[in-house]
Amino acid sequence: MNESGIAVEKLKTNDRGAMRMFLRNKAAVVGLVVFVFILLVTIFGPSLYGTSANKMVSRPFLAPSDDLAPLLGTDYLGRDILAGVVGGGRTTLLVAAVAAAMTMTIGIVIGSLAGYFGGWVDALLMRVTEIFQVMPTLLFSLVVIFLLGPGTRNETLAIGLTLWPLAARLARAEFLRLRELDFVKAARAIGCNDLRIMVRTILPNAMPPLLVSATLTIVIAILFHAGLAFLGMVDVNTVSWGSMLGKNRGYALTAWWTVFFPGLAIVITGLSVSLIGDGLQDAFNPKLRGR
Repeated sequence: MNESGIAVEKLKTNDRGAMRMFLRNKAAVVGLVVFVFILLVTIFGPSLYGTSANKMVSRPFLAPSDDLAPLLGTDYLGRDILAGVVGGGRTTLLVAAVAAAMTMTIGIVIGSLAGYFGGWVDALLMRVTEIFQVMPTLLFSLVVIFLLGPGTRNETLAIGLTLWPLAARLARAEFLRLRELDFVKAARAIGCNDLRIMVRTILPNAMPPLLVSATLTIVIAILFHAGLAFLGMVDVNTVSWGSMLGKNRGYALTAWWTVFFPGLAIVITGLSVSLIGDGLQDAFNPKLRGR
């Protein structure tokens, strides 16, 4: 078996150890269970519940305790809050997942090229990264949406273009560290080209910290999407947790339930993903795994 194959086998062994470490972390497991439950609710909930988030089902501002009210009450137009929470979660999580995937893809590509080749390639790509990093993130996203127009696709693009510098710097640091190790030198010595070394040898070994970073990116993307929706920079016909907060923010004191339940959904989702990220960070930490 060549050095590249040995590195892959070692990575698989480390992954099994990391999985056992993760499963021993009760908080991380709870976070995973809660997040899976939220995913299932947002995927299958709208069709099972059967009420559209945009449909006016009763009188406005019915509290959850009212006899004629839906389970979580109604908003200022008489729409079902529970239907909005269930249906809006699909939009929120979809935007966050796609934006996080875009962020990590851009960041890994730029960071890996900078870290592997170094020299003028590193200097050029890091200067570009710094330009994006020093921009006010919210303002930059607002400019992108203003230029492209509101909509889920443009909002996702704006978030993805805003958050990638952190992933790029992390990927660069990992490639700088790994490119000088023996198994990478061995792969280069047996004639592997640069692309194969980057994708097949270095990237799998750099994935643990990048995977942890991806969970953090999802949380940031959820909050970012909620903030943009709260400001009304999304399609008005699209229901999400952030848009529910934005449309009902003027009634927070008189009809608390209209903002409490969408906000609670954001908090619980963000907390569950954060617990998963903390568990992954501990699981991939060799010092903790060796205990």
